[in-house]
Amino acid sequence: MKFPKQMKRYCPTCKKHTTQTLSVAKQKSRSSTHPLSRGSTPRLKSRSIRMGYGNQGRYSRKGPKDWKRKTKMTKRLTVLYTCSVCKKAKGMISAIRTARLEIGEKVAK
Repeated sequence: MKFPKQMKRYCPTCKKHTTQTLSVAKQKSRSSTHPLSRGSTPRLKSRSIRMGYGNQGRYSRKGPKDWKRKTKMTKRLTVLYTCSVCKKAKGMISAIRTARLEIGEKVAK
């Protein structure tokens, strides 16, 4: 996908349209700083939900061992818009799933 280097957008802090520069932020996953976040394996093991088999919903069976999981071809990227007046950054509402994101190319409207 191609995006311009700068574009005019509405800034919610300035409450007017300003020129904003674009940058890319990679989507973050569950990190080692927050290992006990909701639904994580260490949290479920500490609460004795992930132990044993039988009568525990989706944890009542052994996981799939032998089938190969298909890896995704694209990464999820978020475009950050930085206001030139107040220098505040605002991300897009939903991230884009794309293989390559080019910023600074000339885009014809």
